[in-house]
Amino acid sequence: MNSDQCYCTAIRTAERRITRVYDDALAPSGITVAQFSLLRKIERNAPVSLTRLSVIMELDRSTVGRNVRVLKKLGLADIEPGEDQREASAVLTESGRETIALALPLWRTAQAHLEQVLGDKITQAIDAFSAPV
Repeated sequence: MNSDQCYCTAIRTAERRITRVYDDALAPSGITVAQFSLLRKIERNAPVSLTRLSVIMELDRSTVGRNVRVLKKLGLADIEPGEDQREASAVLTESGRETIALALPLWRTAQAHLEQVLGDKITQAIDAFSAPV
């Protein structure tokens, strides 16, 4: 890469293009890759407080709350009172579970395509940078 090119800018451009690959693949399921990721995190951790979900996803608590409310409007998730009255928890609805079942093979196809296009060296680098700190 040209040493004058900003790696951050190049990676952000690549991220938008990669997101488009996943979003296009997931289109038949009616959700985006961001929604798919959030649904999977809820599935794996439910019931999960919105605060805990924000930590898991490394996103601001208010952002996670807004995104879960979108899933709720779509009928894919519910927000229930948590053990502590100050906290709410996210859970999947039956429709959310069905959507994951529909989307998962589509996601796997996009994942395999990108693994082939990017190659082992780049996918390993992505894994290294995205590992929990």
